[in-house]
Amino acid sequence: MMSLWDLLPKRVREKFFGPTPPVTATKRPASAAPTSRAKAPRRRPRAPILPAPIKPALPSTSNREAPSSMQAKYDAVVATMLAAHGVRVRKWRTSMSGVAWQVTYRDGSVKKLIESPKPKGPMSVAVFLHEIGHHAIGFNVYKPRCLEEYHAWVFSLQQMEAHGLNITDAVRRRMARSLHYAVAKAARRGIKSIPAELAPYIDRPK
Repeated sequence: MMSLWDLLPKRVREKFFGPTPPVTATKRPASAAPTSRAKAPRRRPRAPILPAPIKPALPSTSNREAPSSMQAKYDAVVATMLAAHGVRVRKWRTSMSGVAWQVTYRDGSVKKLIESPKPKGPMSVAVFLHEIGHHAIGFNVYKPRCLEEYHAWVFSLQQMEAHGLNITDAVRRRMARSLHYAVAKAARRGIKSIPAELAPYIDRPK
């Protein structure tokens, strides 16, 4: 379709408006050509990360007492026995051995002393109570010396039972070996007769 400008003669256009510049066609660069944009794939929303459920703690089905409560029981037994019999611990030994003795002063006062392992389990508390037993039953009350050892062990096991402590097979074997050693020592020293209480300990325990 022609416009009014195209209907005017060329000379009239040039007279009033000057020469008409040549019209050149411009091409859009290839890079400028519109391109179809591919749609990005729609991302699926991530599921929220939930904290792991906390499992409720189940009550323990074990009949064993916690180590802390058992140690508290051992400590209570130690305090009770030392106070009841007026005994002082000279040293806590690292080995499962002990000794009991007393010192008598010129004024007649007596100091009762022991060395033993600190009670932390059935064996150590048994040895501790055995040494307390020597003071509880008294020195030179039972003769020969092996009979005193027997009664000190009897005291130990009785006190363990009275305080609800576990008397293990290892503790009973320790008592048997100790009394066998005491009887054998008495025999080497020429004892004429073995007390009836010690008859089961003449032969070496298996």
